[in-house]
Amino acid sequence: MKVLDLFDLTGKTALITGGGRGLGAQIAEGFAEAGANVVLCSRKVEACQETAERLANLGVRTLALPCDISNSEDVQKVVEETVKHFGSIDILVNNSGATWGAPAEEMPLEAWQKVISVNVTGTFLMSQAVGKVMIEQKSGKIINIASVAGLGGTDPRVMDTIGYNTSKGAVITMTKDLAVKWGRHNINVNAIAPGFFPTKMSKAIIEHGKNPILDATPLRRFGSEDDLKGAALFLASNASNYVTGDILIVDGGTHAM
Repeated sequence: MKVLDLFDLTGKTALITGGGRGLGAQIAEGFAEAGANVVLCSRKVEACQETAERLANLGVRTLALPCDISNSEDVQKVVEETVKHFGSIDILVNNSGATWGAPAEEMPLEAWQKVISVNVTGTFLMSQAVGKVMIEQKSGKIINIASVAGLGGTDPRVMDTIGYNTSKGAVITMTKDLAVKWGRHNINVNAIAPGFFPTKMSKAIIEHGKNPILDATPLRRFGSEDDLKGAALFLASNASNYVTGDILIVDGGTHAM
């Protein structure tokens, strides 16, 4: 197989949670450009519909569905609809996420529970439901969107988000454990740990801590609209068939400091 063919997703079906905007939309665009059919889901289905319509212009089939990933019934409906329309789920990207900023000693319990429910429980529920399909298929690629915040502590002047950091650390461990559990089914489970990309969720953090963030980033810039496409495509394609349980850090070199 020629090297460019390794990255071809033609005929594959990718399900992306939180795919209507931000990093999810960027990844969805990359997959569509590589030929994949794309299913986008989130609580705000309107954003998914807009992105799905735009991606359909690339000549692929798309579908937008409503889903609260922390609700097991919603998750099951999305999986069933995806299989009904496309026959398989070849790629899952667990991208939906939530955060809450507050000093650890003042973090409201309700806020903590919301972040953990979406970022950890939601990732598990979607992986579990899609995993059953992939086990039956005897193949699949799961990509969890973690964060550099899950690799260790963060300066509270930049990120005072104990719930978010904890949840992304849990996603990293979940990724590794699922990779070990499902490798025998020919399912690859990996994660991407992005650094700072300007999105709706990160906007306030970037505005507040711009200088410290850039000072700690060797490439001296934030992530762009294209900087996750290649990383996600690699982990979704045949190019990564012998890669599983890995955490691909895309942060401009911050973790190397």
